[in-house]
Amino acid sequence: MKNESQNLPTLIERPIQYPAYPPPAAVENDAEPTVPLSHYLWILRLQRWKILGFVTLCVLVTTMVSYRLEPIYEATATIDIDRQSPPGIIGEEATRSSLNDADQYLATQVKLLQSDSVLRPVAHRFKLLESEHGENSVNPANRAAREDAPVVLKKLSVTRPPNTYLLLVSYRSPDARLAAEVANAITQSYIVHTFDLRFRASSSLTTFMEKQIEELHAKMERSTGALIQFEKELNVINPEEKTSILTARLLQLNTEYTNAQSDRVKRESEFDGLRGGSLEAALASTQGESLRKMLDHLNDLKEKFAQVAGHYGVNHPEYNKAAAQVSEVQLALEKTRLNITERVKVEYEQAISRESILQKVVAATKAEFDKVNGRSFEYQQLKREAEADKKLYEVLVRRIKEAGINSSFQNSSIRLADAARPPVKPVFPNIPLNASLAVLFSSILAIGAAVMTDVLDNTVRDPEEVGRSLNVAVLGTLPLVKQWRKRSSGVIPDRDILGTATVPSADSSHRVLSSFTESVRTLRNTILLADFDRRLRTILVTSASPAEGKSTIAAHLAIAHAEQGKKTLLIDGDLRRPSVHRKFGFAAHAGLSSVLLQELKWPQAVFKPEGVPNLDILAAGPHSRRASEMVGASMADLLDEISQEYDLVIIDAPPLLGFSEALQMATCVDGVLVVARSGETNRRAIGSVVSTLNRVRVNVVGLVLNEVRSDSSEGYYHYGDYGKYYQSHRDTESI
Repeated sequence: MKNESQNLPTLIERPIQYPAYPPPAAVENDAEPTVPLSHYLWILRLQRWKILGFVTLCVLVTTMVSYRLEPIYEATATIDIDRQSPPGIIGEEATRSSLNDADQYLATQVKLLQSDSVLRPVAHRFKLLESEHGENSVNPANRAAREDAPVVLKKLSVTRPPNTYLLLVSYRSPDARLAAEVANAITQSYIVHTFDLRFRASSSLTTFMEKQIEELHAKMERSTGALIQFEKELNVINPEEKTSILTARLLQLNTEYTNAQSDRVKRESEFDGLRGGSLEAALASTQGESLRKMLDHLNDLKEKFAQVAGHYGVNHPEYNKAAAQVSEVQLALEKTRLNITERVKVEYEQAISRESILQKVVAATKAEFDKVNGRSFEYQQLKREAEADKKLYEVLVRRIKEAGINSSFQNSSIRLADAARPPVKPVFPNIPLNASLAVLFSSILAIGAAVMTDVLDNTVRDPEEVGRSLNVAVLGTLPLVKQWRKRSSGVIPDRDILGTATVPSADSSHRVLSSFTESVRTLRNTILLADFDRRLRTILVTSASPAEGKSTIAAHLAIAHAEQGKKTLLIDGDLRRPSVHRKFGFAAHAGLSSVLLQELKWPQAVFKPEGVPNLDILAAGPHSRRASEMVGASMADLLDEISQEYDLVIIDAPPLLGFSEALQMATCVDGVLVVARSGETNRRAIGSVVSTLNRVRVNVVGLVLNEVRSDSSEGYYHYGDYGKYYQSHRDTESI
């Protein structure tokens, strides 16, 4: 067998991939395709070197830039705020404990530290505005406006350590000593400023109280006199008791008045309905029972009148009698309705009168209540005002004395705990932090770019992805043989078509070809053994576009099937660009086109290649436009005749998109095998091919991914050890 295989012609079409896994189950049409997490992990593993290189480059650039930046030093002074220290020495200020407002109080002190009153003296002393904004960046015309604007130091930072009463005042500068001096100066300015605030507040409070005490004394005397005079004028011993009696009476009258309003609304509603002359409104009223009886009587008379009119006619005396009765009852009915309307009107007017009377009584009672209540409120107000004025006067006198004493003995609860010193190490640039941030953000950017590149890639690569998105079974994958890309059409020397080589077995390319051959055999078994109920006698191999490798796959499938001792016929159905005869190295003077044009019988055009028993080849033959047009008319009969002689007929068809012959041939075979090139074929093109074949009810056997690289599928590594297994087997045989 080895000697015979060395003489076999070798195919050089596009390489084929390892067989992947069993065909995935068909995805339900209503199922939502999802991408598993393992797919993204595979993307990161595939692009790991690019991601690592990008991250390394970003870290190196960040580190180099950080070393070239000017170092900045930060000096920090610590302020201790003693919340237990009283703000005064006597009175309430001396006994007042700290409030539970530490966060609010410390936030207030932080704002004071950053205020203009604290920063302006320090900024002028050290010329900080010029150093921060630059001497040349300030326009002389705007210098006066800048001097009047609030001072803001961008390099100043005031923070509070958690759960402490400490404030850290930090200042940054390229000069370490200047940073320490500015931090200490701001702290001292803040302490002086808070002391001045308290002193001025106490002094101003004392001055204000002294000015207001005379006016408050006069006011207290006036309010006390007014209370005494009102007590003389008030005739009621206890105004509260009379107010309670009037309140109960007013509540009762309000209840009766509300009921009268409800009754008036009800009467008004009935009257409005009857005033329109509606018989239904009269029937719905409280007095509509008599009217309802008369209406029933009228209906009986009308029914009787209709019977008399139908029996006797209009000229009979009974007719006139019945008509007179109907008219009489109708007149009585109308009078009754008018009487009901009049009675309802009278009831409505009475309800209005009762409501009006109650309204006047309620108003009079409320006026009396308001008068008595107002006098009572006036009395209580005068009493409270007199007591408040007296108490306020006494408190004010005491507070004036305390404020005068406290203003002379100010006790500051804010002090410098730790002065700032010139630092040794700069705080900027922080090279470890910059490098860490560079690693973080560059990793996020690189990973996002890798995932986005995969998302935007609309080619077929992964068998599982194809099965999920295109709803088609992937029968197998075939490996990429890199050496085939460099060879021209013809026979590959020193290699046979089955993958056995005349070169030493340790050659890695030999193992790839052997794996390729095993992939073809697995594909053959997958196709022919997939359906035991229906035997495939004719198979069409096509693709969405040219250069997908369908001719090579068709040839290898034919050879693999013939090796099993089965009679196999390979037909080159690509009448526009035939290639099978070049792969097997013979001249195609006659072929399928000659058979379709009835120039000769098909057995006369069959070629038998050497070294491959049980394999026959029907080349495409001379190019003929007429032959392409006759594919649809004669191909079905030809395949029926050929399939009687062979176990399997494989047709190498032209691409389906853009060529009509492939679709016509597909309707004549038992199954269609679609070939796609991994990483090259557009997913939409494959979807269009499958949709077109399904629309004409063609049996799509499945899809074959060609030229699948070892890194183009996340699940490919499961089958990437065939070469190792093959090599270890050969090593065992050699031993």
